Amino acid sequence: MDQRLLQLIRRMQLLHHQMRARGMPLVGRLNVCRCRLYPPDAQTNVTRSILSRVGRGLHQQPAHPLGIMAGFIREYFGARYAYHDAISPIVSPAANFESLCFPADHPGRSRSDSYYLNRDWMLRTHTSAHQAELIRGGNDRFLLTADVYRRDEIDRTHYPVFHQVEGVCLFPQHAVEAPSTPATAASPANACDTNPRQPCYRREDSMAVEEHLKASLEGMVRHLFARAASHSVDGAAHTSSEVQMRWVDAYFPFTSPSYELEVWYNEQWMEILGCGVINHSILERAGRPDAIGWAFGIGLERLAMALFRIPDIRLFWSEDARFLGQFSPAKVTHFRPFSPYPSCTKDISFWLPPATTAPFHPNDLFELVRDMAGDLVEDVKLVDQFVHPKTGRESHCYRIMYRSMDRNVTNEEINDIQARVREHAPKRLQVELR
Repeated sequence: MDQRLLQLIRRMQLLHHQMRARGMPLVGRLNVCRCRLYPPDAQTNVTRSILSRVGRGLHQQPAHPLGIMAGFIREYFGARYAYHDAISPIVSPAANFESLCFPADHPGRSRSDSYYLNRDWMLRTHTSAHQAELIRGGNDRFLLTADVYRRDEIDRTHYPVFHQVEGVCLFPQHAVEAPSTPATAASPANACDTNPRQPCYRREDSMAVEEHLKASLEGMVRHLFARAASHSVDGAAHTSSEVQMRWVDAYFPFTSPSYELEVWYNEQWMEILGCGVINHSILERAGRPDAIGWAFGIGLERLAMALFRIPDIRLFWSEDARFLGQFSPAKVTHFRPFSPYPSCTKDISFWLPPATTAPFHPNDLFELVRDMAGDLVEDVKLVDQFVHPKTGRESHCYRIMYRSMDRNVTNEEINDIQARVREHAPKRLQVELR
């Protein structure tokens, strides 16, 4: 065994025993990521199941749907854009929030929304956490593909780890490049009070960047759908000329004006990406006060679920050959479902903690269930709530659906998982079971 790793394990074991002797809680035990120690503290909330996802590199696998989508995006932007796909997900809260102009009271900073190794380190919640450092490093045009981490609800379209592609393009002020093809999708009225242009830029420069941004991203979406259509087994996918898009005003702390791009897909509008003109204060702090530019972020799972027709986001993490064997590099293949396995449903009811203690957040329950069940949990939904007329206490009932994607699970196995959820809920959630 490598001597550095052996020394790291011994240090970890020693610190673990010391903390246990002092009665200090080990939330998910001592965190070891990328051969570095992150001793837990009161801010720690990352779990072993989440840490087990770090380093899987799904976006780096050329025959995986996420890797295929990342490859198409890289193909579209070409060699002018530097490409990064191996940056560590461990960042400081300052990089994740302060560098991007997030206000101090933004809900994304809370332990109920983000994963913290300790008060000094966290798992990035978006690829934008690296935007300032890459610009500071001399990258005027780049793409960054990476895994990101957020505490979230449990259903077939949400997972606490997902993947994004970040794109940035900078120009010298007063010298913005004109797009080769103009933007054509319907846009909201020109930037207004609720989605303003930045006063530090000339109006014509900001408008030119917005035009370049929209034209570039419309072209990217057409490219993605054209690639999908060229390998569609039934001809049902959009061709590039058929893709109907529209721009919608949005808000992000790090861009202004900000937009979302939506695509008409399966008889409804589907949000594809968020983007905007980079906040000039970010460029100033990154050593580029002379620049103006745009940035976008696109989630790979949502797009891949649509184009590959993958019905459950958990499948992206499957190591089953029946899933992985269906895909080939640079091709979009419609997913062929396995034989469906039966679900098993369990309820859990509890009284919420009193107002004098820490408030209950559903994400804490979702994290507990994920920690106990892993990818056997398919869905968790609030099905009933009421307030006792005499005591004023509030009760919630959640329905948990368990189902494996690749095997039958026994009722005894699910009963054991549910028993562990009930065992840990009172302490971790500060609730009283009913």
